[in-house]
Amino acid sequence: MANAVVIEGSGRHIHVTREALDVLFGEGFELDHKKALSQPGQFASSCKVTVTGPKGSLTLSILGPCRKATQVELSFTDARSLGLDCPVRESGNIAGSPGCTVTGPNGSVEISEGCIIAKRHIHFTPEDAEKFGVSDKEIVQVKVGGDRALIFDEVVCRVSKDYATFMHVDYDEINAACLFGKDPIGEVIRK
Repeated sequence: MANAVVIEGSGRHIHVTREALDVLFGEGFELDHKKALSQPGQFASSCKVTVTGPKGSLTLSILGPCRKATQVELSFTDARSLGLDCPVRESGNIAGSPGCTVTGPNGSVEISEGCIIAKRHIHFTPEDAEKFGVSDKEIVQVKVGGDRALIFDEVVCRVSKDYATFMHVDYDEINAACLFGKDPIGEVIRK
């Protein structure tokens, strides 16, 4: 398949600031490296917190390292179960998004904003972006086959030397397209 990209499901998770981590787990606490993620330097920790919205609570894993802002990434199904009206946004764009309560074993923090549905995206190395003929922030489509074949539209290309080339969608989308199993592949289509 031309312009093939591996598609990864991104489960609900949270990124926290150093300050939030100190409140949630205790001053000076450090996240452990349970599992390396596909993006260089990013990892899943075994640390979990409870996120509470107007209608309910969910347990989320913390991804490291710490970030400049606390950000909760959910699927639409997750957001509805919490009673949150989350916008679809690129990671880091949290202005005006709803907040929630985050509770860890040592304490709780209230975030006034930070709950989003992550926009479909593909991380590209500059070399792969050139090979695919795409540029940073370009919007593409990604076609997948199988029993629930579909075309993901409105997929943002994110190009950086700090990335590895992978597409990320949430588990609502993984389930809708029946993209289970090892390394599902999609075809990038320029618009």
